[in-house]
Amino acid sequence: MLNLLLILKYLLAPRATLIAENLALRQQVEVLKRHAPRLKLRRRDRLFWVILQRLWSDWRSSLVIVNPETVLGWHRQGWRLFWILKSGKPGRPPIPRSLILLIRQMSKENPLWGAPRLQLELRLLGHELAESTVNKYMVHRPRPGGGQRWTTFLRNHARQIAACDLLVVQTLTFRILYVFVVLSHDRRKILHLGITPNPTDSWLAIQIRAAFSGPASAPRCLLRDRDSSYGLDFCATLTELGIRTLRSSPQSPWQNAHVERVIGTIRRECLDHVIVLSASGLDAILTEYVEYYNSGRVHQSLDGMQPEPRPRRSDGQVMAKPVLGGLHHVYSRAA
Repeated sequence: MLNLLLILKYLLAPRATLIAENLALRQQVEVLKRHAPRLKLRRRDRLFWVILQRLWSDWRSSLVIVNPETVLGWHRQGWRLFWILKSGKPGRPPIPRSLILLIRQMSKENPLWGAPRLQLELRLLGHELAESTVNKYMVHRPRPGGGQRWTTFLRNHARQIAACDLLVVQTLTFRILYVFVVLSHDRRKILHLGITPNPTDSWLAIQIRAAFSGPASAPRCLLRDRDSSYGLDFCATLTELGIRTLRSSPQSPWQNAHVERVIGTIRRECLDHVIVLSASGLDAILTEYVEYYNSGRVHQSLDGMQPEPRPRRSDGQVMAKPVLGGLHHVYSRAA
């Protein structure tokens, strides 16, 4: 019965349809007759099916060797090639050679910077470029993996929150120095650094007074961990300044993520590249880095600005100011 229905179909079908179906089947038989371990379609085979699917509406019924979606994909590829040939050179318009050299210069001078950091610096110099363009022309080198990302908490009250923590530094003579870091959540600004070989309770109380001169400048809350160095004098000083203490859970550094991230940044961008000789030497290094961090370093969390924003200019020659002997650079336009 099925054969009779097929015969009836072919008797009633138009001549053009029979010719198209015959061509389709013959072409597939020719492909299958080729001696190859795997079925391989040539360009003329693809072109045949692309043309046939435009001329014959029922072309899917005779297609066996590939899926119909494959033929449609060949058609789209042909259209892309057509428009590339018609419009000339594909892709985005090239950027000036001088800008390419500037990107390479900045990436060479600052090996710790990635494409997002370079893009923000170039924006301050008046060059609006996509991150993919910067990544294309920058000098690539192997880099260690980045730190853990932090999910923002208490964002709506960032202006009323500060955080503190202790950073441990080893000197050339294997002495241990402690750096007390106080950070503002509002603009990610480092408010104070203190260095000591022995972080006692009274010393930490003095440092917190140096960070906040009085209740008017003090935040509402201070985040800290459960280090035993924070004693009665430290807590009494916070109470006097009107600051509420928020302690993180045991072994939960992610709850004080802002200051933990800053400490990691200080290590990766500064301390991992210098040898500390003494407390005075460490103080000089960190003082220079903190000035650069607050007024020169761009921050992705601040939309490419600094804790202390610097003006944007698009005219004048680009000038580079080295920081820490050329470990980092601050770029600006000459007046």
